[in-house]
Amino acid sequence: MAFLCSSLSLHFVKYLLMKKRSEDVQGRVSELLQTLKKAKGQARIQALKELKQVVAAHATAMKTVVDEGGVSLISSLLGPFTSHAVGSEAIAILVNLELDSESKTNLMQPTKISLMVDMLNEGSVETKINCTRLIEKLMDEKEFRAESISSHRLLVGLMRLVKDKRHTNGIMPGLSLLRSICLHKQVMGLIVSIGAVSQLVELLPALEPDCLESALFILDMLSSLPEGKAALKDCGNTIPNMVRLLMRISESCTQYALSILWSVCKLAPEECSSVAVEAGLAAKLLLVIQSGCNPLLKQKSSELLKLCSLNYTDTIFISKCKLTRTIL
Repeated sequence: MAFLCSSLSLHFVKYLLMKKRSEDVQGRVSELLQTLKKAKGQARIQALKELKQVVAAHATAMKTVVDEGGVSLISSLLGPFTSHAVGSEAIAILVNLELDSESKTNLMQPTKISLMVDMLNEGSVETKINCTRLIEKLMDEKEFRAESISSHRLLVGLMRLVKDKRHTNGIMPGLSLLRSICLHKQVMGLIVSIGAVSQLVELLPALEPDCLESALFILDMLSSLPEGKAALKDCGNTIPNMVRLLMRISESCTQYALSILWSVCKLAPEECSSVAVEAGLAAKLLLVIQSGCNPLLKQKSSELLKLCSLNYTDTIFISKCKLTRTIL
């Protein structure tokens, strides 16, 4: 009985300590929000830095910021004259909060998006990633308009983040946002115009599987545009990289790579089909056909195999269908 009482007492003490800690956190958040209403310059930056740390460390802090109108207050700090020092701290907080529809609509104001795009191009890697994640968060809102992301500067900044070999933690957020942007057809042409197609093709061999799938999805979407097809055809590594990826990573990756190869080979059958067959495509297509893949994938492989065979005699084409170590 004494042991039970002792155990209950211990649990109660722990509960009281946790309750007090939670109240302390909530109290500190309230103080920091009050400070932000009045503070300027360095004091404002310092208050934001501390709030960022508290929010990152305590789930209760996130709720308190939202409940006490902190989202609107912090969002109001973002504008055309906001310094990057203030902007980067504010966005680091906002990206970790639950944003309601009104908050997202408020953050979609052109001046606020413009600041995020500036910091995506000029901020630290952490800031670039936070801006990328926040913009993607805003795109979930049904009121979102594609004009907000129809920005040459935004897309160039994203591609720079994706290609940064020194900071690979930016690749996935960058590709994830690009993937979301690709769902807005009116922006796809702009993505092609900044040279993203060849840049993504060249990146493929170095990407991790999850990043690879996003990159292939983007390239497949862009291949639906005439200028996207042309850019893929003009990039010397498109065909060898796509052939290499067939049956290599996942069925989704095989599907995207096959779709891209189909687009390119249909665009210039004589030129591209020969290059593809020499890169080992015929043998890879036979692998797809003989596998347990989706029937539609097998059908597409059969059609592409037929297209590729038109430039060869039967005997030569059969020899091209043999697997070699180099293409596996």
